[in-house]
Amino acid sequence: MLLKGKSLIVTGGSRGIGRAIAVQAARHGADVLIAYRHESDAGYQRGDAAREVLAEIRTLGRRALALEGNVADPDYASALVEYAVQSFGRVDALASNAGVCPFHSFLDLPPQLLRDTVDINLNGAFFVTQAVARQMQRQGQGGAIVATSSISALVGDAMQTHYTPTKAGVHSLMQSCAIALGPYGIRCNSVLPGAIATDLNRQHLSDADQRSHLEKRIPLGRLGQPDDVGDCVVFLASDMARYVTGAALLVDGGMFVNLQ
Repeated sequence: MLLKGKSLIVTGGSRGIGRAIAVQAARHGADVLIAYRHESDAGYQRGDAAREVLAEIRTLGRRALALEGNVADPDYASALVEYAVQSFGRVDALASNAGVCPFHSFLDLPPQLLRDTVDINLNGAFFVTQAVARQMQRQGQGGAIVATSSISALVGDAMQTHYTPTKAGVHSLMQSCAIALGPYGIRCNSVLPGAIATDLNRQHLSDADQRSHLEKRIPLGRLGQPDDVGDCVVFLASDMARYVTGAALLVDGGMFVNLQ
């Protein structure tokens, strides 16, 4: 029960890594507000995935809420914080996880795709971090912010030239925020997942040869699961990591060191 009695906001919390973070946090005693966006393009009816997560969290005996919106909108970040405070009384932790990863070649990459990726992955992380940090400062008791970066912050990919800079930016954002917010007792860290089996990369991993090639490059011999990341986020959000800030935790089965 590492998060017993705490409240947590999770962006991108209806599917994949975000869902795992939300559920694992609830298992450890947290009340959870998930931020999500319309999921119809992933085969869901509007709000279905979010409702599934809320139901799972509630079976664990914790309070669970959801708010639909676009993390690239700073007003939505403020609304998330306001909703959490109204419902839970305070915000103790943030998992800034919302992100998109549409694979695309570089030379013909549409400008709008770049703008959308930066808006969601980087600007969205900035806005929600800022809104939550302001609330934590008002509360005066510190807090924990954990952002989902990626192994892609450290390595390149020909089909991710619009994506990798945003994840490097998220990693850098947490480092700078660790300095800016340390005086308020607010810890800021990032997790850098490797190849995690989620909806985000389902199409990329559907090719058996591609998947086998990838697994052979991972020393632990398997793709990661969302819970592998969720557990690490829970640790960084908890008092067990009370002296950890500005850190970047690779959650990749050893893939990064094997790429060197």
